[in-house]
Amino acid sequence: MKKALFCGMAALATPAWAQSAPVIDNARVTVRDVVLQPGTQGPSIAHAGDYVILYFEGGRIRSADGKTATHPSGGALFGHGGATADTALGKPAHEIVVELKDAPSNTVPNTTGLPPAFPRPGSKLILENDRIRVWNYKWLPGKPTPMHFHNTEVVVAYRGNGDVASTTPDGKTTVNHRKAGDIVFNVANRSHSEALVKGEQSGIMLELK
Repeated sequence: MKKALFCGMAALATPAWAQSAPVIDNARVTVRDVVLQPGTQGPSIAHAGDYVILYFEGGRIRSADGKTATHPSGGALFGHGGATADTALGKPAHEIVVELKDAPSNTVPNTTGLPPAFPRPGSKLILENDRIRVWNYKWLPGKPTPMHFHNTEVVVAYRGNGDVASTTPDGKTTVNHRKAGDIVFNVANRSHSEALVKGEQSGIMLELK
């Protein structure tokens, strides 16, 4: 599993050109973490193909073509080609920009008999097409997920500060601490259940089909 951790608050002092550097870059995606300051245009990012913008912190945003739209926190937008260079209006905004590479799917068949990772109780599907699904999900104390199988790769942008325990079918448990702004790429072909054991945690989850 390849992952990159990036604190959104630290990015407030980061120049736009530095924010255009990838925080994750592998065979399937290139991920950039971009904090937008009010009235200041963010970095120009050229898109060779499909891309998704995850709105970690949304708001009124003006795109490079001059159009203005309000995007909710936790929302998502799918686009193709061209370039983005967004400007936050009124308050800071925070985007996770995910380039979808022209690569074979790594989705695997589920032969485990377990339910898929998504949908799961409490999850909300906010965007879907033939390449991706985007979910909002919040882990709740005392409500572990069912044991499930991840048949897809997932980019997760964590929005809380807390510890989530992952327990595999053979009973082995690993506790992962994530803070707001951490971004992780998870591979497919995994079975486990998840439980919040400390703090609070939620995330925007981009499934790659």
